Amino acid sequence: MLYRVLVVEDDETLRETLEYNLANQGYQVLTAVDGYQGLSLARTNQPDLLLLDVMLPGIDGFEVCRILRKEMSLPILMLTARTEEVDKIVGLEVGADDYLTKPFSMRELLARVKALLRRVELIREDIAAQQSDDKSDGGGSKTEPFSSQPLNFADLTIDETRREVRVGGQPVRIKPKEFDLLLFLARHKGIALSRDLILERVWGWSYDGNSRTVDVHVRWLREKIEPDPANATRIVTVRGIGYRFDG
Repeated sequence: MLYRVLVVEDDETLRETLEYNLANQGYQVLTAVDGYQGLSLARTNQPDLLLLDVMLPGIDGFEVCRILRKEMSLPILMLTARTEEVDKIVGLEVGADDYLTKPFSMRELLARVKALLRRVELIREDIAAQQSDDKSDGGGSKTEPFSSQPLNFADLTIDETRREVRVGGQPVRIKPKEFDLLLFLARHKGIALSRDLILERVWGWSYDGNSRTVDVHVRWLREKIEPDPANATRIVTVRGIGYRFDG
């Protein structure tokens, strides 16, 4: 499948380097030089992935990310020369899926792009399988595309095959990494899991982020699945360790 990648980067040399290397990997590449142009191209071309610089003319990458996250669902990989931890956390809080600090190796960037697009591909395969089942059902009982059964906890349902979460029977909009985190926690119900273990199992051993990434994603999940996010009963904080899923 031909994936469309939008690169929003004001540094001409880096922008052209990214465009060249991504095109060599078989991606269709669109480029923008500032935040406003990036917003326009994203809205008109519906890219499969966004590479977004933080320090941009016009409006910065944080604001572009915040706006697009409300309008569409696509993986966003933020690029920045700034190294402060708070900047990484802000990027995640406004909806970025991953974060890469300059200078970075092109090999690492391409690996992260491939990983993010693989998640998109898996989601699309699940949707296609479900639609195929619906069309061939003929009004009878539906056949699940995979054999694994959804995980049920009171009014919370986690369907791995469809990568779908429901609370009280209603679907919850959830980002790919949030789903991965929730599924990992739910599979280990009642067990206190350290932040480092969660990072390793959910983000991967090569991820260069830190445990605050886990905290940010847990907060997002609580806002979506907890009856009272300020007093969480499903994803419980275990002081000095990490988190425990109680269902």
